[in-house]
Amino acid sequence: MEKPNRLYILWTNADILTSDKMVMMYATNSKIHQWWQEVTVIIWGATAKLAAENDLIQTKIKIAQQAGVQFSACKACAEQLGVADKLIDLDVEVMYWGEGLTDILKNDEKLITI
Repeated sequence: MEKPNRLYILWTNADILTSDKMVMMYATNSKIHQWWQEVTVIIWGATAKLAAENDLIQTKIKIAQQAGVQFSACKACAEQLGVADKLIDLDVEVMYWGEGLTDILKNDEKLITI
């Protein structure tokens, strides 16, 4: 049986340098260099506001999406921060992630938390 080749990056750190130089860089290069077949960045907490309001991060998200990285945001966070519509405009999926994250953890899938 083939091992799953899927990576999830739980992005909660809204520091711009960390977001740019770790999250976006690793996610994008993972797809470009085919280190992972699937890469999903989960936007959670303060990063929802950062993604919705910061031009540099929006550009990095678009570049990552063009490389094949999927982005999905916690709906509760996005709504509470008033940025759900802006994230949707950026082609970011917005959904409740509590159960999904729990499944990732229970299934021992590959997860990086930043």
